[in-house]
Amino acid sequence: MTNDSTHTHSYGKGVQAELREPALTLRKVIPDVYEGFKALHDAAFSAGAVDVKTKELIALAIATSQHCDGCMASHARGAARAGATEAEVAETLGVCIQMMGGPGTVYAPRAFAAYREFAEAYAARARD
Repeated sequence: MTNDSTHTHSYGKGVQAELREPALTLRKVIPDVYEGFKALHDAAFSAGAVDVKTKELIALAIATSQHCDGCMASHARGAARAGATEAEVAETLGVCIQMMGGPGTVYAPRAFAAYREFAEAYAARARD
């Protein structure tokens, strides 16, 4: 990332785009692992006693605490898709900051930027 003011970094779509090719390549080599992970994901994120939006907020918090940019992008998108509000995401990330300390002040803004990127895209689609 450059220091000039015209450069912007995408913590959502940009991270996902960066990871797309390496993930597809690995998926071709170990498809059973990816299929198993998808089945686990689908089971864990299905609505039950805890709704999907809450599960996505929990996952976003865990991704933030684990410093996983790809996971933050994925669950920021999931939270936006599930209808999480900016305030809900911000408060979730506030808990991350409290629990993580200094690193939380670095990774929570990244997660928030990713959420806002996806939320804006979903809002634009809804307007069209």
